Amino acid sequence: MTGGQVVSGERVPTGEQQARMPRVPPTLRLRLGPARWTVRRRSLVIGAAAFAASLALLVVALGSGTFPVAPADVVAVLLGRSDDPLLQTVVGEWRMPRALGALGVGALLGIAGALFQTVTRNPLASPDILGLSSGAFTGMLAALVLVSTSWPVLVAGSLVGALATAAAIWLLAYRGGVQGFRLIVVGIGVSAMLASLNTWMLLQIELETAMFASAWGAGSLNGVTAAPVAGALACALPFVAAAFALVPRLRQIELGDDLAAATGARPNLVRTVALLVGVVLVAAATTVGGPIAFVALAAPQVGRLLARTPSLSLGLSALIGATLLLASDLVAQHLLPVPLPVGVVTVSIGGAYLVLMIVLEVRRRV
Repeated sequence: MTGGQVVSGERVPTGEQQARMPRVPPTLRLRLGPARWTVRRRSLVIGAAAFAASLALLVVALGSGTFPVAPADVVAVLLGRSDDPLLQTVVGEWRMPRALGALGVGALLGIAGALFQTVTRNPLASPDILGLSSGAFTGMLAALVLVSTSWPVLVAGSLVGALATAAAIWLLAYRGGVQGFRLIVVGIGVSAMLASLNTWMLLQIELETAMFASAWGAGSLNGVTAAPVAGALACALPFVAAAFALVPRLRQIELGDDLAAATGARPNLVRTVALLVGVVLVAAATTVGGPIAFVALAAPQVGRLLARTPSLSLGLSALIGATLLLASDLVAQHLLPVPLPVGVVTVSIGGAYLVLMIVLEVRRRV
């Protein structure tokens, strides 16, 4: 006999059998008008913790500098309860654009990284490794050298560079379809070529412009003003909404192309749209802070590990990415002997993250 008790014609598992059955994680059902979501309780807790951490880091960032501001005064300025014009200028006009830029760019990179890693089914697929960040920077650098330094021109150059790079990588990696490993290898090669092209262009321009572009190319939020941040986030907002609208289809293609097609999804179309959305998000982020590395690589995986989910969450990726980049910017500004571009700190964190991933993968296979 297989065990268990028969109740009303149905076999009920015994206590021992129930203990061996896989546990279903507790979930919460959320509803907003006709839209409904089922969210894991742990994911909601991790998301709330990341959101609280980002708010705390925002207060610290707005209060840190050569003119320190107490957290209570920062909160008063944020809530519009401060009448001190000096505090309003320091917090609201000088420091707010950079802090919000770090949060916004980190969130965009986190979402883009989750899209690329979901589509390619590879945790190493991120815009910086695939060369898309370098392509966006190449487009901006070409616009800076050949056209003008106006912000709309730089945004257009970044978008054209990212799209052209994505098209080149896709065509070179396409062999009756696109596999994640081939896409990454081709992306690494294209990224190396673009890095050489960027260096050559920097050597052809005036010294002052080259120094500015070099610092910006390392990934920097220095000198960020409100207009580029607001413009980039406004342009990216519709594509962020499109990314979240793709989530049900992305979950379908995670089950395999055949099953996804049987349930009404079109895998190739979903992948193409998801990649295009990710490219636009990377271009928008690059226009603010340059090609900031490893945030898009680490944020989705960190969110998945903390929430213990089988799939990558766009919301968690955005929150983790925003928190990670703002924390890195605080370290780059205030905790090092000499202020450095935030990209230098994220590269260091990314290197440690890659080593940790390799160690964990080796231990899992042994």
